[in-house]
Amino acid sequence: MLKRFSISLEDELLSIFDEHIMARSYTNRSEAIRDLIRKAFIKDEWQADKMVMGVISLVYDHHQHKLQEKVTLVQHDYHHHIVSTTHVHMDHDNCLEVIVVRGKAKEVQELADQLSALRGVRDANLAMSSTGEFLH
Repeated sequence: MLKRFSISLEDELLSIFDEHIMARSYTNRSEAIRDLIRKAFIKDEWQADKMVMGVISLVYDHHQHKLQEKVTLVQHDYHHHIVSTTHVHMDHDNCLEVIVVRGKAKEVQELADQLSALRGVRDANLAMSSTGEFLH
């Protein structure tokens, strides 16, 4: 059941919000506000070290001495958190590894940090999410 409520915003903030809505193709302000609220509560779940799922993406130089071996060793240390891994050859020098993970937020973050700190990793990103069960 939906409940209505009103909010007051300064003209400038509302203008920025409307640009945000248009840029992300929301159909209305309500859906955009719902998404922002959900994201805030899910962020709280991460900070409370709840169970999360996430995607770690790594771009690295495959010519870096023993880097692939180190990436694999770190993943084996966290094997109970890894759901799936995909390895893609981007070009002659670079690889993209996408790792789907599940576990306590701090442990998932720790895994991502260890991988991103390896010499030869050019870019690393962790996108965590959860079901936000309390939001449904």
